Amino acid sequence: MNTLQILSLIGLLLYFAVLLLAVMKEKKNYNVIDYFFAGRSLPFWALSITFIASWWGAGSAISTADLAYDDGLGAFWYYGAPVLISTFLMILGAKAIRRIGYLTQGEMMEARYSKKVAKLLSFMILMFMTISAASQMVGVGTFFGSYLGMNYELAVIVGTGIVLIYSMFGGFRGVVLTDIIQFVLLLISAVAVFVVAMMHAGGLEEIALAAEAAGKEGYMSATAGVSKYLAYIITFGCAWMIQANVWQRISASRTNEDALKMTTMSFFAYIPLYLLVVFTGMAGLVLFEEIPEGGIVSAIVTGYMHPLLGALVFVGISAAIMSTMDSLINTGAMTLAMDLYGDGKDEIKRLQFSRIATLIVTLIGLVISLRIRSFLDVSWLASDIITTGVFIPLVMGFIWRRGNSNGALASMIVGIIFCFYNLLISFGVALPAPWGSQSTAQVLIGVGISIVVYVGISLATKPEYEKADKFISAANLFGRKTGAKQDESR
Repeated sequence: MNTLQILSLIGLLLYFAVLLLAVMKEKKNYNVIDYFFAGRSLPFWALSITFIASWWGAGSAISTADLAYDDGLGAFWYYGAPVLISTFLMILGAKAIRRIGYLTQGEMMEARYSKKVAKLLSFMILMFMTISAASQMVGVGTFFGSYLGMNYELAVIVGTGIVLIYSMFGGFRGVVLTDIIQFVLLLISAVAVFVVAMMHAGGLEEIALAAEAAGKEGYMSATAGVSKYLAYIITFGCAWMIQANVWQRISASRTNEDALKMTTMSFFAYIPLYLLVVFTGMAGLVLFEEIPEGGIVSAIVTGYMHPLLGALVFVGISAAIMSTMDSLINTGAMTLAMDLYGDGKDEIKRLQFSRIATLIVTLIGLVISLRIRSFLDVSWLASDIITTGVFIPLVMGFIWRRGNSNGALASMIVGIIFCFYNLLISFGVALPAPWGSQSTAQVLIGVGISIVVYVGISLATKPEYEKADKFISAANLFGRKTGAKQDESR
């Protein structure tokens, strides 16, 4: 191992020790509300930081920079634009989600539709969270492998093992505390890599000249990537808007106003953070003749930074990946423990199972990440499940009173079938498909089928106005006066 690798490994061990110490000193979890919502006692700024950290992971730190090397400023549309769209929509819906009175999406859908709908939705959310966690495991395996010289399998196991240990002991409060530490490291690292990359590249003018020499049209255009990444904007945007780990943070806020402050603060923080990594990737066009093995970020650190600073950046980027992974694992465990396991169980048994659920979600994600090594493929698979199967019944439940449990259930079943059909095609099964794999057409067709089935079945079957009116009135999404004072403390 060279000096940089030795210092990075020492930094990783120290980082793990600090996280573990912080989690062990935290307040004990007495029930599942403590374990998954920190007793709804955390300030909005802490929840905002964990929100930012949960969406700033392997895709942000590594994949976006590599895409920006090829596509320039248009790469912002791959990850940055869906995050901003989703967060903006969360700003609009934050108060409604917080005031509805139910902590999980499963509980919300049982109140709005039925227990069958809630169970199916919870199962799909569990799939999404587990597969999304696997995408971050792919990220940590790729990054550790290129940086420390580990083989991929060992790198995945080491990175995932660190997250598993502090997540099991700390619960959501531990996740938030470690995310704050991780965010500070992330910010320092992102700025350091950006500054070093731009200094050696010579600034935007030199990048523009390099792009012109390479024949890359539209490289400096902010709109150039819209058409290329439209499928990801729609799929990721819809999926992340209803992502359960974000709703978990909204539900964990102290008040409705705190929920709004949390999402608003996050929205404005994402803009510079995503631009930093895009410009870092673009600087790589000047620094490297072709994209280096292991990615742009790793190559900049190993080739242009002092080993001590490089080790700090390694820990920072590791923190970015782990902060997303721990959030996804914790929310997956919450869904498993509260929505799928929790019926009829007392508080002690549910709390005990919460830690087992954390282990189960982690192990399944680990198996997926060891079988599928493409971050983009795993991310798409996870988002496709939520977009075509959950998005329509969940969102429409807040705004359309005629929608009923039959329509929601049928829409979700059709969505699952559509996802499974496309999954078989991606595995090489010869099935007819008039749309391209991972294309805009695939997304629009999937969502279109989902809404047609939801509306059609709802209109063809008996309405459930009493249940719908109670739910929609409690959410009060559009801020209309309902004649009853909403209880923020619920």
